[in-house]
Amino acid sequence: MKPTIWDDIVGHEWAVDLLRRAVQNDRVGHAYLFAGPEQIGKTLLARTFAQALSCTHEPAGRPCGQCRACSLIAQDRHPDVQVVQPEISGRGKPTLKIEQVRELQQALALAPYEAPYKIAILKAFETATLGATNAFLKTLEEPPRHVKLFLTAQDADTLLATIPSRCRTVALRPVPTTKITQALVDRELISDEEEASTLAGLAAGRIGWAFQAAKNPDLIAQREAQINALHKVLNGRRVERFREAEILARKPDELRALLQTWLSWWRDAALLSWHNETINNVDQVAALRDAAGKWTRPAVFTAWQKTDQAIRYLDQNANTRLVLENLFLVYPSASVR
Repeated sequence: MKPTIWDDIVGHEWAVDLLRRAVQNDRVGHAYLFAGPEQIGKTLLARTFAQALSCTHEPAGRPCGQCRACSLIAQDRHPDVQVVQPEISGRGKPTLKIEQVRELQQALALAPYEAPYKIAILKAFETATLGATNAFLKTLEEPPRHVKLFLTAQDADTLLATIPSRCRTVALRPVPTTKITQALVDRELISDEEEASTLAGLAAGRIGWAFQAAKNPDLIAQREAQINALHKVLNGRRVERFREAEILARKPDELRALLQTWLSWWRDAALLSWHNETINNVDQVAALRDAAGKWTRPAVFTAWQKTDQAIRYLDQNANTRLVLENLFLVYPSASVR
């Protein structure tokens, strides 16, 4: 099989094989839901799928990544491939709005300009309002024959059940640390293998984050700030925790990433409490060992579980400050010995 840009996708070989075969056998469904953690490669996979369907190269070499169609799709400039992403709402949260869906529906009603299909990539569909979701269902249920719909979401379970039931779901899993390490070295993003391994661990399976962090040190600083915020909460008394909840609630667009970092930290603490040394936050070993030795296993596990639950509540547009206050009440105190 000839090399294509499918081969540039790291860690999701099974998904690539699934989509590649669908194109080759002309058995592409009308709608796909790419689900998985943030920055794991969902949009890259959807975009490459769109390239495979639009590429003008010979079939065995699609997607080539070099023809006009592939190049324009890579830049989100192809006239027949529309990328829709959430806009910041009045509450400061990214939201996919009904107006965006209606505008997309008008565009999809037109015949393709130069490609075989009109393709829509809707990013972070978990942010869609109820109105936007219901409006989109009409297109999802009876799309025009020339339309392909690709959705991305953090978790299919957070969507209205009628959405994933009408899509072919491609559930992506975190990429193994070893594969991220090798990719960082092979692509010459990081020359030192030990440094690459450390960054791959911090990525917690998010290969997109690892690639960006290798190029942008600000992401590492951002993660350190998120970890420091967690320690500030753990070291604070109830009043101080409530004050921190109030401050963090004013930055709703940053909260999901913050809680994802905290979730990774609590996961590692839980693993260490069970004497499992396979952790991601290798720069936090001392603090994690202290947590694992200081708090009971149920306390650590509850903190991990409730952090995951808080992320789900935020995805469902729950009251941000209330979610944080309830979470901080569950967190154990750093003063416990």
